Amino acid sequence: MDFRKTKAPLSTITRDMNSMCEPTGNVYETVNVIGKRANQISLLIRDELDQKLKEFTSVADSLEEVFENREQIELSRFYERLPKPTLIAAQEYVDNKLFHRKAIK
Repeated sequence: MDFRKTKAPLSTITRDMNSMCEPTGNVYETVNVIGKRANQISLLIRDELDQKLKEFTSVADSLEEVFENREQIELSRFYERLPKPTLIAAQEYVDNKLFHRKAIK
């Protein structure tokens, strides 16, 4: 998933939970669905960042290399500016991009 193209807000916004819980019929189930998706998104972002940061690892870092590594700093800043995983998951839920189903017992 490309998190750069998400339309999620960068800060928390107030949402009407009564209208959001219509697909599930339960506010707690809606929060559970959004929370599970947020955990998945968080893991995806963390794995992607770890893979990109592995390119910058070196065996022996000198003091100059630590201060001059601007690419690594810019990469870290980019990921810090992304919307939080909970905001991305909530936006996916509002846009009907999440599929959920109840487990039959």
